[in-house]
Amino acid sequence: MPATVLIGAQWGDEGKGRVADWLAAQAEIVARYAGGDNAGHTVRVGDNTFKLHLIPSGILHPGVVCILGTGTVVNPLTLMQEIADLRRSGIEVTPDCLLIDGRAHIITPAHIALDAASETSRGGEAIGTTRRGIGPAYMSKMGRTGIRAHSMTDPERFGDQLQKAIRDGNWTLQALYGQKPLDATAVIAQYVDAARQLAPFVRDAVVFIHQALDAGKRVLCEGAQGTLLDVDHGMYPFVTSSSPTVGGALTGLGFGPRHVERVVGVAKAFSTRVGSGPFPTELKGELGDKLRGTGDKPWDEYGTTTGRPRRCGWLDAVVLRYSAQLNGLTELVINKLDVLSGFDELKIAVAYNIDGQRVTTLPYDLALLERAEPVYETLPGWSEDVMDVRSVADLPANARQYIGAIERIVRLPITSIGVGPARDQVILP
Repeated sequence: MPATVLIGAQWGDEGKGRVADWLAAQAEIVARYAGGDNAGHTVRVGDNTFKLHLIPSGILHPGVVCILGTGTVVNPLTLMQEIADLRRSGIEVTPDCLLIDGRAHIITPAHIALDAASETSRGGEAIGTTRRGIGPAYMSKMGRTGIRAHSMTDPERFGDQLQKAIRDGNWTLQALYGQKPLDATAVIAQYVDAARQLAPFVRDAVVFIHQALDAGKRVLCEGAQGTLLDVDHGMYPFVTSSSPTVGGALTGLGFGPRHVERVVGVAKAFSTRVGSGPFPTELKGELGDKLRGTGDKPWDEYGTTTGRPRRCGWLDAVVLRYSAQLNGLTELVINKLDVLSGFDELKIAVAYNIDGQRVTTLPYDLALLERAEPVYETLPGWSEDVMDVRSVADLPANARQYIGAIERIVRLPITSIGVGPARDQVILP
């Protein structure tokens, strides 16, 4: 059972990129299974900071093959830019180390324009999308009108498909949103040029993965976003358009559960989310600002993809228990423990009070979640800097107590702890 699935256990932005970076050192293949360039993974290697939006973090490890799986949606222009940025940093990116599954879907300029128009039309009820065309691309996929990546191997056909997609998109932009139509000529030329360059990367990744699994090679399935943004199991409608949960890994890469050995959940030592929607433990004012940081450091709480300030709050164990159950997590990784140094006391939400009732499971009704008041367990904080700590035994006693409380409440072992943004700032088993 050589597959490991990496899951965001909160609302995304949990630091999955750096965890994937650690786990990739033990893998031959790192495969992205859902989402598009709305995701952002930040990995610091020495003095270099890599911000990846599509390509799996395994690309930073020589000899690792990276895959954009069937469940992903790909913007060819963004992907070409990311490849160029990596190459400028001395990272090799060739068809030998990066595969695009031919079944993955293409994000078109029409999708991007429709995403922006839809969000604008919602006004104060906007979902908070990244406006990168992700939702409309998945709508095309489900509506059986999408363009698959294998079309890039035939630039003439690809151009014809784009022409139709933009024509149809323009009709909706004008008729529904009163927006100006897109100029198809210029954008199609850009996309077709990108397709010619990306065509050698397009393969049957399902066959490739099965051959690797049958040979006993280790496959790391890298998720995007987080459990609470899952289109089926998240806080709908404030969700993404794909399945960042464990089921999405299987459908998004095309293999069955018998191959899965570990399901690793990643969470921060506190809670954050970007965009709209319920957030029971959200902190506003001085405490929330302290968790967020000022934005002068690359690891402060601002979106990798959008730059938007993240909403911050105390750790929500109701959410973590839900993620553990839903995904069948075998373990937890806790990131950003270092951020909690300097707090006099810390709180963990162990339940909600909803209309006078104590609730320990996550409600599926958004109206109930909006009325949820967290029931907290309070623990003592610590003042010591933990960024140079490399073993649990060397953590301050109150930090060890905090980690132990999470394990007790969530009923999962914590196998790794991030204590800083750099690759080596981690407490490993």
